[in-house]
Amino acid sequence: MKTALLQLNVSDDPVANLPGTVQMVRQAVDQGAEFVLTPEVTNCLSTSRAHQAQVLRREPEDETLAALRDVTAECGVHLLIGSLALKTDDPEGRFANRSFLIGPDGGILGRYDKIHMFDVAISDTETYRESSGYRPGTQAVLADTAFAPLGMAICYDMRFPKLSDALVGAGAHILTYPSAFSPVTGAAHWHSLLRARAIEAGAWVLAPAQTGTHPGRSDKQRRTYGHSLAVDPWGEVVLDAGTTPGVYVFDMELDKVAEARRRIPARDNARPFDGP
Repeated sequence: MKTALLQLNVSDDPVANLPGTVQMVRQAVDQGAEFVLTPEVTNCLSTSRAHQAQVLRREPEDETLAALRDVTAECGVHLLIGSLALKTDDPEGRFANRSFLIGPDGGILGRYDKIHMFDVAISDTETYRESSGYRPGTQAVLADTAFAPLGMAICYDMRFPKLSDALVGAGAHILTYPSAFSPVTGAAHWHSLLRARAIEAGAWVLAPAQTGTHPGRSDKQRRTYGHSLAVDPWGEVVLDAGTTPGVYVFDMELDKVAEARRRIPARDNARPFDGP
């Protein structure tokens, strides 16, 4: 099936970001896509928690979610909103990093809150503490579609194979990792991690990504790696979008899942063991 990864370079202004995202969804559909995916934090990428508190909304009031549901219904396709930053009832005032799978009627088929928080010190000058602004999710999510069961994950989740193993064990044929990846760790690990998840799962891995230097009001500008990837169940990179924002369409051959699992039946060969 024709599938499109949208590679975005969003700012910290959800209202300004929305028209371009809607336009890109329409472009993907015009190119024949039946399934469209956007990256992590599609609505707003900001390094300022105070600014986020001003511009973010709760799920029922979020304009990005409403508009993307409308365009999905209008076009009659499936859309994975990689994630939206949303306000919550968290007592510490933390936001949710929430992914949505939207069906052809505009209905929400699945919602997933990012479980693993990116709390790392990459270097003396590049430190992240995602858990200070976002509350972690607790529930793994497998969503049903008309074409294949889909396991929902976000960005840093790709480093935790127990999550993908649980999703595949529940029936997933597709794993999604929408991302806003650091350029430093992206250059070192992005391709390797995504290919590994595809190979061990015998599943399609789809990772739409943010890219470039992101406009914003904060003095600290955020940069992301780009390279939206589609990896087939044999571990072959079918699409690498490089670093340019845009619409990237490819053919997702879903019969490759059964073929890869037949050739290497790793799950059937797994055995219990003791220790260490």
